Amino acid sequence: MILPSERDPRLITIRRGGTLTDEHHQLLAEWAAQCAEHVLPLFEQEAPEDPRPRDAIAVGRAWIRGEVRMTDAHNTAFVANAAAKGRPAPAKFAALAAGQAVAVAHVAAHDLGAAAYAIRAAVAAAPKADAESARLGERDWQRDRIPAELRELVLEDQRLRSPICWNVFDD
Repeated sequence: MILPSERDPRLITIRRGGTLTDEHHQLLAEWAAQCAEHVLPLFEQEAPEDPRPRDAIAVGRAWIRGEVRMTDAHNTAFVANAAAKGRPAPAKFAALAAGQAVAVAHVAAHDLGAAAYAIRAAVAAAPKADAESARLGERDWQRDRIPAELRELVLEDQRLRSPICWNVFDD
């Protein structure tokens, strides 16, 4: 479970009783898409004939542009997650990152799920001796791309949720 039992109102949209604006929700969705897309080659090397994770990222971006309804984006997450089934860890985690990225349309807090699974994909693809370096490298790559206006919120959320996200965000 990568979502906390008690949700942070800063990651809940205003219309659902939180404080997150639509603009910031869309920025989180784009950041999650970037995180998933960064490790997508790990899936595509394993399953070049399977477009589901790439398609999910595209649906997430279509949601950002207002071209896809939230429920359609949410349903696409299940399609991307299904692509993970039976795959080796790097490909599996890359597909799950894509599923989490498109799920941001439904719940903004899935942004960290996309980031966490992307880090897990990078770690799984690295030789065992390089796993920690791969974790830090992917985490830092992601942090460099956090939208400036959301940086403190995302970093605080990473500190709070790292234990339920396999400690991938730890410093």
